[in-house]
Amino acid sequence: MKYLLLVHHDEEALGRISETKRKELLTESVQLTHQLHDNGQYVHASPLHPASTATIVRVREEKRLVTDGPFVETKEQLAGYFLINAQDLNEATRIATQVPGARIGTVEVRPLIEINGLPNE
Repeated sequence: MKYLLLVHHDEEALGRISETKRKELLTESVQLTHQLHDNGQYVHASPLHPASTATIVRVREEKRLVTDGPFVETKEQLAGYFLINAQDLNEATRIATQVPGARIGTVEVRPLIEINGLPNE
């Protein structure tokens, strides 16, 4: 089963962490992706640009509304994700504890709904 590990953290707090520490966290994340790949569990992963770069699209009454910035004001912002294969929620949460972002924020674990008929990668 596929799980999406959504990494959230406070962008302001991350900005106060040294560049060296941020690079260490990224290096650890890359190492984790290689470990997951070697175990046949890696699908995809990527950090995201800051929430301030987001563009929000809504369609209401057949009218498109496009706005800049995050769609809600929160203390923590979506920072990146890991898309993994795991046997069950227990295995997915075990993997989530290895995500470096869990030490400075949170990792939300969500199962994906498999839909037939979607294109393959």
